[in-house]
This record gives sequence, C-alpha cells and structure tokens, in this order.
Amino acid sequence: MTIQTTHVASLTQSTALAPLARRPARPSYDDLPISRRYQQFFPELLRCTPASTPREEWWSWRGLDVHLDRMAPAESPLKVIVLHGAGAYGRVMAPAAVLAQRYGFETVAPDLPGYGLTRVSWGQLDYPLWIRCVSDLIDAELARDSRPVVLFGVSLGGLLAYQAAARSRRVAGLIATTLADPRERAVRQGFARHPLLGTAGLATLNALSWATDRLPLPMALMSRMDGISNDPALSALVKSDAMGGGNWVPAQFLRTLMTTPPDIEPEAFDLCPVLLAHPGDDRMTDIALSRRFFERLPARAHKKTMVVLDGASHMPTEVAGLAQLEAAVIQFLRALTPRAKRKPHDGPPSYGVNP
Repeated sequence: MTIQTTHVASLTQSTALAPLARRPARPSYDDLPISRRYQQFFPELLRCTPASTPREEWWSWRGLDVHLDRMAPAESPLKVIVLHGAGAYGRVMAPAAVLAQRYGFETVAPDLPGYGLTRVSWGQLDYPLWIRCVSDLIDAELARDSRPVVLFGVSLGGLLAYQAAARSRRVAGLIATTLADPRERAVRQGFARHPLLGTAGLATLNALSWATDRLPLPMALMSRMDGISNDPALSALVKSDAMGGGNWVPAQFLRTLMTTPPDIEPEAFDLCPVLLAHPGDDRMTDIALSRRFFERLPARAHKKTMVVLDGASHMPTEVAGLAQLEAAVIQFLRALTPRAKRKPHDGPPSYGVNP
C-alpha cells in the first residue's frame, strides 16, 4: 500500500498548476474559528502562536484523507503521536504539541475518522477502524524516518493508544491520561450518560446490531460529556463543537467501542514502558477504573508508572495538574532517548517546573 502525505501548501500549488484536474479544496483549521476557542482555557504558554501552530498535512490512507497536525522541531530524537478521544480532535490537542516543541520533541496529531476534518462514510465508522488507522499511522511514521514512535492518548485516546500499541507492537512508549477496559460493566456504566445505556442499552445494540448499527447517536447525550472539564464553559464548548464532543456517530461505533478486545490483554502486555497520568479530579472517568487497568499490567521487563494530576479535570487545563503532567511526560520521553542531545528550554519553565 502506498502512503502519501500531502502538505496543504503544496496541494494549493498543484491545484493551481492543473486547473482541468481541480479537486475540491480541502478544509483547513485556519477557516474554522471554533477550533481556536479552546486556546483560552489553557495557560498562555501552551497556546498556539504563529510560530507554534501545528502544520496541517493530509495522509492518504485506505481511501480516506486523514488530517494530521504536525509539529516537527529539528533533531527531534523521537515522535509522539497524540490521540484524541470521543470529545475532541487533533487540533484540540495542540497544547501538547506546543509543550513538546519547547523540549525538542516532534508531535503528530491525527483527526481520527469521523472527527475533526477527517471524513468517512457512515457505514465504515466503527471503533476497530480507529485502531487500524493508528496502527497504520505508526507504520507510516516509522517508514518516514525510522525514529522511535511514542503514543500519547488523552481521554478515550488512552485506551486507543493501548489497543493500537498492542496491534502494532512497534511503539517505544505509551502515555495515557485515562486507561479503562470498556468490557467491564463498571466502565461502561461510568462512560454512559445513564447507567442503563451501558448495560441494557449495549445489550440491545448487540442483539439488534443488524437493525441498529447505522442509527445516528449524539455523543453528548450518550456519554458523560458534561464532565469532560470542571470548567462549565469548556464543557459547553466541547458539547457544541460538531467536529468533537457535539458529533453524531453510528451506533456501531459505540457498540464496537464497548466490545472490541485488545490484541494483547493487559496481563500479557510487555512491549514498552507505560505512563498513566490520570487527572485527580476527573468527573468523567473514575480514577479507580484506570488504576484497575494499570494494576493488570505486568511490571517485568518494562517500567510502568502512575501519576495522579492534582486537581485536574478529565481534559486537564488546570495549572497544577498540567505542571505534573509536563514533568512526568518529559521525564518519560527523555528516559526513552537518554543519549539524545537536550534542546535548551525556550524561556522560563512552563509552570515553574524544569524536568
């Protein structure tokens, strides 16, 4: 399979040179102001500037055009693929790219199929498609320049990072802010807006999948999206954003999210170091559910670490929690590349923390 990455700028140039073969212009976050409204909720040092706004790219994958946000400082010793959950998209993850750039690490943040700017047909969208997309993106990035790849999943992106790592078996490290097994009844009930949606509702979707798989379901009403942030204004923004938390998905996406097993069960996962940095004031995913998954991981050949982010929301924006997240993530990445030359930190430490 041939995989090509097309830069937005080069796309515009090639279209201008071939007017008879013109294709519809691809969308850009430059033209979507709602994507910039998230910036105000993050500390100033994590906000995008003209110099720290990710570069937009397009990855042709299995008939889909997958939007990528890339931040590529020179001489980065590895790449971090940043994965959103069911309430966000790649551009919402931009603060992670801003932070990583300050320490000299490259980031790639995809809009997963059906979210952000990545379009997909209704019948194609299920959770295994996300797993395949990330697994193939790992392969594409390794083929691009062979630098080690680390997965960093936020919210549901944490589970996705785990499942993609288990499928790929080619990642150097795994970072997650939440990590819970939706096959467990307690996890399903915690995810659903109403506990019955995670029990009787799922049973109905499974039993009648032939009839229900294409039913449109609003994520904001199916999940506990009100709890994605402890700031009501941010939660309201997420729920109103049709590219993220205000999205509608086919019922088969939720059904397969709750039932798809990983290629490697947690007890047998021994592929790479794992960092779980769970928000301490998470009102969307109970920290006990992540802790239970974490405890199932073996502590043998590779190190596993868990950090609780003091006072942080499910989508961390609080300064104290972000300071802990910054310190833990940078320490984790540096441990994976101990011989890499450190990039001098640009300016003062982000939150009075200097990992």
